[in-house]
Amino acid sequence: MNDREPSCNSGGQFMDRGRMNQNGVVQPLLTDLYQITMAYAYWKSGKTDDQAVFDLFFRNNPFHGEFTIFAGLEECLKFLDSFHYSQSDIEYLRQTLPEGIENEFFEYLGNLTAHDVTLYAIDEGTVAFPRVPIIKIEGPLIIVQLLETTLLTLVNYASLMATNAARYRMVAGKHVKLLEFGLRRAQGPDGGLSASKYSYTGGFDGTSNVLAGKLFNIPVKGTHAHAYITSFSSVGELKTRLLKHKQTGVMEDLLEHAIRHRQMLSHVLDVSTEESSEGELAAMVSYAIAFPDGFMALVDTYDVKSRETEQVTQVSYVQTDIKSSSQNQSQLITNGSSSSGSISASNSTSNGSGNNAPPTPPATPRTNGQLANGHKINGHSEHLNATNGVQLTLTESATSATATATPVTPTITSAYLPKYVEKSFRSGLLNFSAVALALNDLGYYALGIRIDSGDLAYLSCLAREAFEKVAERFKVPWFNKLTIVASNDINEDTILSLNEQGHKIDCFGIGTHLVTCQRQPALGCVYKLVEINGQARIKLSQDVEKVTMPGNKNAYRLYSADGHALIDLLQKDSEHPPAVGQKVLCRHPFQESKRAYVIPSHVESLYKIYWKAGKICQMLPTLEQVREKVQISLKTLRNDHKRTLNPTPYKVAVSDNLYNFIHDLWLQNAPIGELS
Repeated sequence: MNDREPSCNSGGQFMDRGRMNQNGVVQPLLTDLYQITMAYAYWKSGKTDDQAVFDLFFRNNPFHGEFTIFAGLEECLKFLDSFHYSQSDIEYLRQTLPEGIENEFFEYLGNLTAHDVTLYAIDEGTVAFPRVPIIKIEGPLIIVQLLETTLLTLVNYASLMATNAARYRMVAGKHVKLLEFGLRRAQGPDGGLSASKYSYTGGFDGTSNVLAGKLFNIPVKGTHAHAYITSFSSVGELKTRLLKHKQTGVMEDLLEHAIRHRQMLSHVLDVSTEESSEGELAAMVSYAIAFPDGFMALVDTYDVKSRETEQVTQVSYVQTDIKSSSQNQSQLITNGSSSSGSISASNSTSNGSGNNAPPTPPATPRTNGQLANGHKINGHSEHLNATNGVQLTLTESATSATATATPVTPTITSAYLPKYVEKSFRSGLLNFSAVALALNDLGYYALGIRIDSGDLAYLSCLAREAFEKVAERFKVPWFNKLTIVASNDINEDTILSLNEQGHKIDCFGIGTHLVTCQRQPALGCVYKLVEINGQARIKLSQDVEKVTMPGNKNAYRLYSADGHALIDLLQKDSEHPPAVGQKVLCRHPFQESKRAYVIPSHVESLYKIYWKAGKICQMLPTLEQVREKVQISLKTLRNDHKRTLNPTPYKVAVSDNLYNFIHDLWLQNAPIGELS
């Protein structure tokens, strides 16, 4: 056993052996019952010496895309290496399986290993396509049947997760950092660990999952929660205010520096110190003292209601039979005064602390009924400008005397929101900047901020503008480079929308939509018998998509002169591989008229033997190398295959020989109908 091979216990825990980690939950009993009952039936039928070939593949690419990233191979190899039924496994099966099973079968199970299995696979991290087997298993029928469920569970989620992460990386661009924040929303501990591992494989830069960092050597990142900010209510709660100067070693009062800077910043940022939270300032000072070289603050904790509040009315619509539309008239009341008109947002010329009102924010498509300040009205999304003096008015037209259709009458309830919808952010931005400048006085550089709610495009632009003002006013050029992190239920479409709006976000923290793969929660890999004792087998179905491609096959990827992948070609294993510069007839496996000649400039054989004679046959790549492989493989695809909207399908074909073989076997196995 080499230093990258696994060692596992029976307690369902990860065990360290060199750089490789084995999940103890992954063991022969992690399977479906029918695999073991089939094994007994095979054994009872005298099929212990039968040799079989199974293909593991998927039928459709996930997320309405046209590519899939293959992942999970290393876990499959570790499973083969450790495959063995323990004595406790055998005792459990004796109690669980139906009565009447011979003792000899349990003895047979107890001696089973994967020594006689051969596993072929494409490289982990490679782009894969429907119907092309990503793993091919050869060996004794009973053992390769018993491997099915476990191999599927190891590949399905891993490949889905890596593909999801790769799609996020493509829409975010190569210069924006991506962090996986999904552990708390993942489907259990194993789901959380797998999500962290395979999101990193797909192109994310780090995770908040500490155990994943330890097990897989993934960079661990994080800031702090709103709870830390709200745990302070005033600067009087600070137990320590002193921080050692980084160069001189002299202890100085960080709070005193921060308060002094905050006073000056209030004029630069046009935010009154009265509008900022003292508890928030105390929390940031405290956190900066704890992490002076790693200060990154959450800046949207408080809604500060200074001087004025705004009453926003929630409107529930109920149909009535009232004839006069004037009786349906209702208004949203703003600051105790009404105004007429349709739903609108108007900007005040004054923000209460100066005449330089921030610009109108870019329109943001908001989901889940979220307003610009994170609030909701009846679960519907409304476009609010995150500026001062916002007014919302809604009235029914009073011009018609009689309504011809059944009118809609709003039922009104009120909720008080802050007048200045970005004020919570402005408080956090002022306090952060003050503490960051205070740290600068003592020789430290803050890292940046995290925004967890609101109009992310607008607020990121506002923050970047503020940082640029501070950099110029206080002669601190590094302020221009402060990192802006955004979180808050971000998905692929959110990032695309933010890109269109010209956001200034440097890093996305993504959780729920990433780790749960909400757009498509399963990949749908299948494991099908294609050959037994040298005889091809085919599964027929009225649904052509479910007809299998029989026999032992090889797969090749053919490239054009510009280096892009043109087509994946499946051939019978007895055929000579396609040659560079020679014309190859490529056929659709089931549609006779779809065929084309291809003259490849490069031919890549996709399969390598990864497991044979009880040993791993290839040097396994590190997680970093698999991560690099993903990006290299994606570059071989044309952009139209990778685009988010209506991507061009990538072609998968069979050779002329395989096409004829499939259809001959189909006719041999399909029953002949009878008309009467």
